[in-house]
Amino acid sequence: MSFLHPRKPAHDIDPLFANRWSPRSFTSDPLPESDLKIILEAARWAPSGSNRQPWRFIYGLRGTPAWEKIGPVLMDSNFRWARNAGALILVYSRQTIRDDKTGESKNLYSHAFDAGAAWVSLALQASKLGYHAHAMGGIHHDKAMDIFSVPRDFRPEVAIAVGKMGSPDDLPEELRLREVPSDRLPLDAIAGEGTFPEG
Repeated sequence: MSFLHPRKPAHDIDPLFANRWSPRSFTSDPLPESDLKIILEAARWAPSGSNRQPWRFIYGLRGTPAWEKIGPVLMDSNFRWARNAGALILVYSRQTIRDDKTGESKNLYSHAFDAGAAWVSLALQASKLGYHAHAMGGIHHDKAMDIFSVPRDFRPEVAIAVGKMGSPDDLPEELRLREVPSDRLPLDAIAGEGTFPEG
């Protein structure tokens, strides 16, 4: 897939990583449930510390009652474009674990890290199937909990829009100007050999 502003990795990585990006323009085409299940199955196999798998997903396909329940969780600034996606997904992570020996509940420090790993697996599988996935932090956390009666040891992380990429012309002007793959910091700004990177 080519872009007006192609990404140029500094090292020889698989094109899947640089070609994955998060557009806001979607076509409104339905997303087959079978494809969504493949995307979620990839997330199921994400790496997980001690195999705790603290991530949970609530999904809705476009035009279903589940979709209608998820919509109000998104902030208006996100729903105005995400409403055209083929599916909406809410991602939660469990903040506590039960100690195998004592049965005591204790904090799970890596819950968000693991949920992020599941998101990456989901996003890359979506790309492999010809879809795009866009994660949004702009959600109403209280609604994400209350509407779905989510247990209180879970935390809502993000919402994800999944679908076929549409035309930037369908977006409001201020979003249209941003509808290109973003660049990344140089590698030495994020990774240092034996020292904390300064980027």
